[in-house]
Amino acid sequence: MKIIVSQKGAREHYAVARALHQQGMLAGLVTDWYAPPWLRRMGGLMDGWMGRRGSAALAARCEDIPDRLVRAFPFRSLLWKWRVRRLAAQGRGYEAHLQTDAAFAAAVARLKLPPHEVFFGYSYACLEMLQAEKERGKMTILCQIDPGPVHFRIVAEEMARHPELAGPPAKFPEAYFDRARREWGLADIIVVNSEWSREALVAEGADAAKIEVLPLAFEINVEMRKVESGKQSDTSPRPSPRSGEGLLRVLFLGQVTPGKGIHYLMAAARLLERENIHFDVVGPVGILPGAVAAAPRNMTFHGPVSRDRAAEWYRQSDVFVLPTLSDGFALTQLEALAHGLPVIATPNCGRVVVSDKTGFLIPPRDARVLTDAILKFAANRNLPASMATACREAVKAYSVETFGRRLVEVIQKYSVKR
Repeated sequence: MKIIVSQKGAREHYAVARALHQQGMLAGLVTDWYAPPWLRRMGGLMDGWMGRRGSAALAARCEDIPDRLVRAFPFRSLLWKWRVRRLAAQGRGYEAHLQTDAAFAAAVARLKLPPHEVFFGYSYACLEMLQAEKERGKMTILCQIDPGPVHFRIVAEEMARHPELAGPPAKFPEAYFDRARREWGLADIIVVNSEWSREALVAEGADAAKIEVLPLAFEINVEMRKVESGKQSDTSPRPSPRSGEGLLRVLFLGQVTPGKGIHYLMAAARLLERENIHFDVVGPVGILPGAVAAAPRNMTFHGPVSRDRAAEWYRQSDVFVLPTLSDGFALTQLEALAHGLPVIATPNCGRVVVSDKTGFLIPPRDARVLTDAILKFAANRNLPASMATACREAVKAYSVETFGRRLVEVIQKYSVKR
């Protein structure tokens, strides 16, 4: 059985395509931008010319997938990215993505693709392809990347309750989510990455009988292997504090937004101002300057960082916290676990954490319970180190190989039904 994978961007570094190629089932990968080999050889020039964007452009490539299996739209992708930036600057982000997602899916639908029996596409950017593949009699799989309308409403309600954080919420993008619902109807299988996403889609009318939960694949990169082998980076700003003594460093890494529950972390930090605890908030700041200025004195906002610097933050912290209100699946919690950090998270981001073993699960929107969980680590400074081995072991269940086997099992199950 051969499968076509279609995706905008280098989502999870092409994990689905890589997993299927390992299984000998990848007929082709279609994407918008894909760095050709000659561009990779110009790496230094690209970094100097375009900075972070140049690095991102070079990273959009996977050496594990043969070039002969990849189709891309390099020139059109530049136009699509320009359109997204232009409309987003006007406050029309959802409209921008609606236009470019439809343009990408229509372009894929017009391609003459290699022989295949199954099509795998990502939500919002494959409606036209799903329609074409259904007409051709192919099995269609939709990977829903987020909890859909439920996520938008939760965040909008939170922003309405706390306008001082990031201003009023955007208007509900009816056309954008209508596209998602049409994709749900066309797909033979809907793959979601967490039970939270499954519940959200069912609440919006998706057919529960064709939804499969398949957590994201995760790999331990070179920096994480250094941690596993006991090596430390010479560029780390300070030595690892996980010695059972001194200041407890609590890390939040990701988009700093109301949806991630940053204000509940701020409230918890305020309750813990007299404790020997410091909160490092790392990532693009999506709240108003006034909200940042009002943060307690034991909390520091560091802004966005590179992947290498993110690894340093994991290494120098004791506990990772993610009080998110809604996430399809938060890869940051796996990154933290891979570095041996226990995680405090809500169940609304993929149930990865096992309470009392690899951290603590807490309810969303509850600063008091979050405070109590952090205090457990402050009261027992050996607790982070005692959980480290279990944390690193937990990550192994999310390998690309495991993901590939699970995906093939899902496809075979539905093939029998057909």
